[in-house]
Amino acid sequence: MMWMRMPGQTWAGAAVSFLGMWIAMMVVMMTPSLIPMLRRYRQRIRGVRHLAWLTALVVIGYFAVWMVIGAAVYPVGAVLSAVELRVPIMVRVASFGTAVVVLAAGILQFTAWKDRRIACCREAHGGTRSPLNSGHAVAAWRHGWQLGRHCVACCGGLMAASLVVGMTDWRVMTMATVAIAAERVAFARVSVARVIGLAVVGVGMVLLLQGVREIPMTSKGGHRRWGDGIVDSVRCRSVSYHEVSRVVGRMGEPYHDVN
Repeated sequence: MMWMRMPGQTWAGAAVSFLGMWIAMMVVMMTPSLIPMLRRYRQRIRGVRHLAWLTALVVIGYFAVWMVIGAAVYPVGAVLSAVELRVPIMVRVASFGTAVVVLAAGILQFTAWKDRRIACCREAHGGTRSPLNSGHAVAAWRHGWQLGRHCVACCGGLMAASLVVGMTDWRVMTMATVAIAAERVAFARVSVARVIGLAVVGVGMVLLLQGVREIPMTSKGGHRRWGDGIVDSVRCRSVSYHEVSRVVGRMGEPYHDVN
């Protein structure tokens, strides 16, 4: 689990490890969307000195926003994971929670709020209302910070859906990267956002149905009904989680070499 400590690791060390993994994933996922912004930025300040250095400051400011988001996300994920390990019923609740987050992210794609966020990103790509006014270092960093804020607001829903589904899965990362880039870079931005919304809502419905099937149900005669096999697997997972909980409680203990 990316949220939990390794044996012998402090929570501070676990947080640093998570942030390192988080920023690496953000670099991979957001670079396709960032490149057009950087291209327009360089075109606007073309001719100033230290163009490469100013561009680097924009990149640093941009990913600094995502670093802050990661620092805020990690404590929430760590607490929820610890609760899930210690409370078996949370295994089922987590299934519904995942479905709700994904459905909400899909529905958000159809809102006027989402349209405004995409419009803001369009302006941040270098339109006439861009806040960049000079080629100074502070202005470059602030421009990158503002680009990052626009990106977080625009793709926060898709990023949240990816996070709860499993962002460490390369398939989830790939689909999220393509979706985030397509809705901003593609010519028909709004229609692409709607198509993405339909796909995300579909995934959310599948996850919701899977969550419903995990609810234990028995007929009046005591016979097994649909979903019972999945319920048994959940119960087995609950037993294993009790075992993991004992291990988690001993994480602070040092290793002993058995050789």
